[in-house]
Amino acid sequence: MLNHVSEITLDQISTEVWKLKQDGYRFVTMTCCDRGESHDILYHFDKNYELKHLRVTLPRGTALPSISSLFFAALLVENEMKDLMGVQVSGMAIDFQGRFMLAEGSPVAPLNKSIPGIGIQIQDKTPSAPEGTVKS
Repeated sequence: MLNHVSEITLDQISTEVWKLKQDGYRFVTMTCCDRGESHDILYHFDKNYELKHLRVTLPRGTALPSISSLFFAALLVENEMKDLMGVQVSGMAIDFQGRFMLAEGSPVAPLNKSIPGIGIQIQDKTPSAPEGTVKS
């Protein structure tokens, strides 16, 4: 379980990230979790080996405001989320237009659960008994 997690709204992202930057925190990364009807976006920051996290719930079809104007490195993770999860991000410093992680002809948003036939499908890998064996 993460410690120091603050739940925020979409409208608060820029303000809260700006406050952390002013307090001397550095941007570490972002995490995106597909919840079906929404995505949980977690922002991770560090100062003196202490991590702080911001969590926002992003309804499907809603654009996430970029923080790359405050932390330029965020554009890497924002483009990755766009490519792999289908999260729309507005105002990125550099938008690779879906070609940051994926080649032309690749499936669109391959980790997005809402696209039928796309996404990671977990299969049961339980070994079955060899033919001719008797089950007890």
